[in-house]
Amino acid sequence: MIESPQFPPLLSGELVPRHTDPFDKAVSRAIAGVDSGTIFYSGEDDALRAALVLAPETPLEEAIQAVYVAQLGLAESLGALAPPEVPVYFQWPDRIKVNNAVCGGVRFAADVSDPEAYPNWLVIGIDVPFAPVGAEPGEHPNQTCLREEGCGDITPMALLESWSKHTLLWLNYFMDSGFERVHQEWRPRCDTLGKIVDQPKPGLFVGLDEKGRMLLRQDVMTETLSLIEFAEHL
Repeated sequence: MIESPQFPPLLSGELVPRHTDPFDKAVSRAIAGVDSGTIFYSGEDDALRAALVLAPETPLEEAIQAVYVAQLGLAESLGALAPPEVPVYFQWPDRIKVNNAVCGGVRFAADVSDPEAYPNWLVIGIDVPFAPVGAEPGEHPNQTCLREEGCGDITPMALLESWSKHTLLWLNYFMDSGFERVHQEWRPRCDTLGKIVDQPKPGLFVGLDEKGRMLLRQDVMTETLSLIEFAEHL
């Protein structure tokens, strides 16, 4: 029997049927008008797959910054549950890294794509593998899972509970004081900041601007890339 996670006030959970993608379910229910703050999650024991539905009251360009909030929530919940020597970092725009290897990431979608439009809903999904997916340990050195990183005592439901609490806390900070505090906490957790990157485009990752857009320097030109460009198109 699947343990039922406990969610903080203002958030609620809904277990999706087996073989159903929580992100797809969240999007379909968001379109139908589900309550903001609903988290759809799977009952798998080899991964945490969940998606949070939000109803922003700001233009998409600002609302999309909640993706950074969800990343911080995941990093802080792993920091609380994992052994203290396990480092958690981000790789822009959507990867989570544990011990320098990719360990899942985030997905996001909204019902609008114009940065100035007000979305009716924004769905942010997380996917964190607990066990290797279709490969022997060490076969893909740039990818990992939590059990390979000494996190075998953590369960997906425990991580889901922790993620919901930390994400709600940071959502409150975000709504109260804007992106600055989120940005300050996110920066030191991004291990490609200030480095030459190949993805999503080659260049020097200078940082984020006040709207959460990537600043990518190529020769003497600096380009801005928005998370909106990496949202899933429905």
